[in-house]
Amino acid sequence: MGSWTNFFIAEVGATAALSGLVIVAISINLARILAFPELPGRAAEAIVTLAGSLVLCSVVLIPQPLRVLGGELLIVAFFMWFVPALVHIRTWRKFDRKRANIHWRAVLSHITSLPSIIGSVLLLFDNIDGLYWISAGVIFALINGMVSTWVLLVEILR
Repeated sequence: MGSWTNFFIAEVGATAALSGLVIVAISINLARILAFPELPGRAAEAIVTLAGSLVLCSVVLIPQPLRVLGGELLIVAFFMWFVPALVHIRTWRKFDRKRANIHWRAVLSHITSLPSIIGSVLLLFDNIDGLYWISAGVIFALINGMVSTWVLLVEILR
């Protein structure tokens, strides 16, 4: 685990900063976000993805057996998959005109959460290579978070 420590410490800082930026973006543009019925879900999706990634990185830094780590990470990773999936399903049902956008959001969300789920399962079976999958999930979460931040800060004003 020692060689992974610096990566996860850096990612804790990055995900915490981006999570704060998303919350600021939401608070600055709250009236505009609420004016578009599909955007509150997008905001929730961004917060869950980034906060989940922050928790993943934080939990990895706790010294513990790999199996315990895998179980804890699996719970967080499942939450990171389930909440956005629920938002996508609800948005899909309510807003027919937005289906193409939901496709891309769902793809990005799955690319973000599935590596963390795979990595967690590998860690449950004492396979340290699961950390490679976890790290990929965290990196995708940052990308997903940046896209959502852009939408909530810039695109909403167009």
